[in-house]
Amino acid sequence: MNQDDINLCRNIATTVFEKVENLLEGQVGNPKAGEFVKIGADGTPTSYIDIIAEDEVIKLLKDADFESYLISEEIGELKLGKGKQESISLSEELLNNVPKTRKEKEQEKPKFIFLIDPLDGTSNAIKNIPAYGMSIAVANVPEGREATLDDVQLGFVKNYANGNFYEAIKGNGAKRNGEPMTPSSEADLTKISLGGFTKSKTLSVSKLVDTARRMRVLGSVVLELAYVASGKYDAFLDLRGSRIIDIAASKLIVEEAGAIVTDKYGEKLNSRLSIYEKAVVVSAGNPDLHNQIIKIINNDELEKIQSVAIVSRVDEYKSVLFSLKIFETLVNKNLEIVLESSLAEKLEEIKEDPELHKIIAKTMNETPEIAKHIESLNFNYNFMDYAKELNELRSDMAIILGGDGTLLRTQNQLTKEIPIFGINMGTVGFLTEIEVENTFEALDAILDGEWSKEKRTQIIISHENQSFRALNEVVIMTARPAKMLHYEISVDGEVVEELRADGLIISTPSGSTAYSMSAGGPIVDPKVGAFIIVPICPYKLGVRPFVVSDASEIRIKLLKRGKKAIFVMDGQVQKEVNYMEELIIKKSEKDVYFMRINKKYFYKKVKDKLNEGGLDSINRVL
Repeated sequence: MNQDDINLCRNIATTVFEKVENLLEGQVGNPKAGEFVKIGADGTPTSYIDIIAEDEVIKLLKDADFESYLISEEIGELKLGKGKQESISLSEELLNNVPKTRKEKEQEKPKFIFLIDPLDGTSNAIKNIPAYGMSIAVANVPEGREATLDDVQLGFVKNYANGNFYEAIKGNGAKRNGEPMTPSSEADLTKISLGGFTKSKTLSVSKLVDTARRMRVLGSVVLELAYVASGKYDAFLDLRGSRIIDIAASKLIVEEAGAIVTDKYGEKLNSRLSIYEKAVVVSAGNPDLHNQIIKIINNDELEKIQSVAIVSRVDEYKSVLFSLKIFETLVNKNLEIVLESSLAEKLEEIKEDPELHKIIAKTMNETPEIAKHIESLNFNYNFMDYAKELNELRSDMAIILGGDGTLLRTQNQLTKEIPIFGINMGTVGFLTEIEVENTFEALDAILDGEWSKEKRTQIIISHENQSFRALNEVVIMTARPAKMLHYEISVDGEVVEELRADGLIISTPSGSTAYSMSAGGPIVDPKVGAFIIVPICPYKLGVRPFVVSDASEIRIKLLKRGKKAIFVMDGQVQKEVNYMEELIIKKSEKDVYFMRINKKYFYKKVKDKLNEGGLDSINRVL
């Protein structure tokens, strides 16, 4: 954006601020100004005071001698200028309007994208509480792609309660009333002033709120982010999710002042510019404080890793040999190491094999990605001294080498809630965290404390006097192939379906990318509290998978005499069920915890794993 454009946009912003401020003089503190008028384009209630502010913005941009795009709280997305006004979808407009001919390229296009929150802190203004203002961000218009927060070049915020004016030009710093701002350098949690909004039952932030010296909730994201830039706040967070139009200008001001603003995982905010977009915001005056807050809200304040258990599939040499390299590495770091018993036995067996060198050479040739790690292994250990059964493990973490089947078998036998770190040595590895080539870089990050803990729900299946747990799913089907069963399905005591089918799948969100998806079930984010019930080849029109709360109790009953069924948990444990016997399925009190070093885990995994090999790449363990 050149200097002429910067001056033009700044003049528009200051003119808008001045006119809106004049219009608000008779409305601030006036209860009638807060009367509900309609639901705005962003889905939130609109009051009279919001509309009069927005109308002034629209009028000014509509009468301009150039065209621009506008995203505003109440009216939505517009293209306006030269006396015209048109409702649009900005994303579609940008993606579709790519000039192809020379004539199209020469035609004048909209110059800017304005993102405006006409009045942030409306309730405060209505009650004459001095915390309300206006935000204007200006972005470049990209060609052939959606606009994002990275395209924002200018940010302006006016605090109408005290007259403070905040502004930033990308790459040129930020100012308040013409003077550069200095964010807070405070990194002691017991001394900080924290502003923000948390969600109900957000237990992970209770420590942060309790530890902070003071907590402020002013009801204006626009102003509170500006307070981080100026050092009035040490930190600010909005865990509800702020609208992009609210944060577009303030985000730039914060960053240009030298402070930090990210999503809840510490990742860069670069959401698309849209009336519908929201983002969780975490901002702090300095990196040290920001890192502490990120760890707390992600429940990452974990003890230093001091003991590690290693579990591996033992039916192939590559996994066993690579597990020895991990064992060596961690022993040399003076950590307490435990080997799962069958792995320890396999290592002793290989150690005594006269063909050891040939085994290593063959494995190196077949798996070049680990060749450099296994060419010089140290077998001078009594591995059985490190051996323990799975149900005896009490380590700070468990490294599991294999595919999803290995991981599922392992976690089902653990009696303590040990965070699991999966290294993919199988085919797909949907539940595993990393591919084998990234192992040692990932382990260094974990030992440096750069990891988070992700909780996954399990189900517990009760039958007669026995109970079983499953992380992915329980499948009920005939003991004989090509035969159907007659099922009654009830949820919380209400019969919801009676049908004949080859089988039923009751899946957790973790299992929604496994057998459930193969049978036509939906993919469900693991953070969603739900179970998925999927009939397998039902003989009834209109029967579809359905999703129920994970607080529900599901009962499955067999209705046809003489037909036995089997039920299988995670493809690992198989039991029989007979006519009129019930399976009772509920959420297990015991969760499974995974160690994550990747912040964008689930959707990236879905895209990578399910696109690379189609349905054959599914985490299907049956």
